[in-house]
Amino acid sequence: MVVSTAFWAGRRVLLTGHTGFKGGWLALWLRELGAEVCGYALPAPDGPSLWQVAQLHEQVPGTLADIRDTQRVSEAVATFRPEIVLHLAAQPLVRESYRAPVETYATNVMGTVNLLEAVRHCDSVRAMLVVTSDKCYENREWLWPYRESDGLGGHDPYSSSKACVELLCASWRESFLRESGIALATARAGNVIGGGDWSADRLLPDILRAWQAGQSLTLRYPQAVRPWQHVLEPLHGYLRLAQALVEQGEAVAEAWNFGPDNEGLVSVGELVERLARRWPDEARWSVEASEQPHEAGLLALDSSQARVRLDWRPRWTLQQAIERTLDWHQAWQAGEDMQSFSRAQIAAYQGETHE
Repeated sequence: MVVSTAFWAGRRVLLTGHTGFKGGWLALWLRELGAEVCGYALPAPDGPSLWQVAQLHEQVPGTLADIRDTQRVSEAVATFRPEIVLHLAAQPLVRESYRAPVETYATNVMGTVNLLEAVRHCDSVRAMLVVTSDKCYENREWLWPYRESDGLGGHDPYSSSKACVELLCASWRESFLRESGIALATARAGNVIGGGDWSADRLLPDILRAWQAGQSLTLRYPQAVRPWQHVLEPLHGYLRLAQALVEQGEAVAEAWNFGPDNEGLVSVGELVERLARRWPDEARWSVEASEQPHEAGLLALDSSQARVRLDWRPRWTLQQAIERTLDWHQAWQAGEDMQSFSRAQIAAYQGETHE
């Protein structure tokens, strides 16, 4: 199964979170495939963002509003009448969830409820994909990767909120959507890197901000091991899964992991060292001495289900992901046309994924 232009051309796709990092890349890819995309998201934050730098407003119309606004969500779905709904809008940061737990649950949980309710009352929708997180699992710090059948949980409010989203999606699937003929799946991806991410309290943006300014980077969890992958890897999985939801329906309406191979499972410290070797100038870092909020020490995903049933697998190694990310950042610094550059990276990736 490949990402098919023939399938996506002309499809009406509602994409929430289109002004964000992953959402922006997915919006651009969908437009490259010929889909008719309508977005729903908060305005992009002030300062550089993929949405602003790559001029994505030229490609994706939509509603700039809060996913917590029940009426606006309902109106957006009813007006656009999509066939496929891809839900990426979220509060996506662990540390922010400690600072604003109520807002995190309201956005991630009740925002998803708002969208599910709007979708079940819209007879044009055939498939819906809700993106959660690899952190939705009850992390036991064990050595083997988590499978879709493993237990859900979450120490921090962000992780817990994503586990809640998984549970409510299962409930809406069984209670409402199946009888309406709407196939609903959830997707859990690893830690993504790529060009155009300027989020606060996220490793790659923190690295690039510090080193670009000639400053030393402060690491909070250098020993933490994560499943690192380029942003296009899970997006490729989302596109394959959404197509399968339309074509196979309930047969694939369940939870799916999209994580890297074992070579992408490295510590924060090792990732920083790899980036430093590729950085053209001096790259310095130190370890934060003060106590930090809890985050999982070891997290890995088992993506066997996606490999076997969707014929999905990672195509770029971790080193390739690092190089593509730094290439994008350096092109932006050089003043290149970043919409064209981003399109070229998507084209390069697609050239390696089409059989």
